[in-house]
Amino acid sequence: MKILHILNDGPTKLSDQIISIQSKDNEIEVIDLSKKEKKYEEIIDKVFSNDRVMSW
Repeated sequence: MKILHILNDGPTKLSDQIISIQSKDNEIEVIDLSKKEKKYEEIIDKVFSNDRVMSW
């Protein structure tokens, strides 16, 4: 399963733990919105190309 994690305010201890656990059996992608300016068209494309999206 492809899972996208969108981190609005950067990573937290809980998000890091869940991402680590999920990455054992799934394809994980993380977008950290606190790092730098992102192109929202690319984010929308990634939302629709993953099976599950989690926003933190």
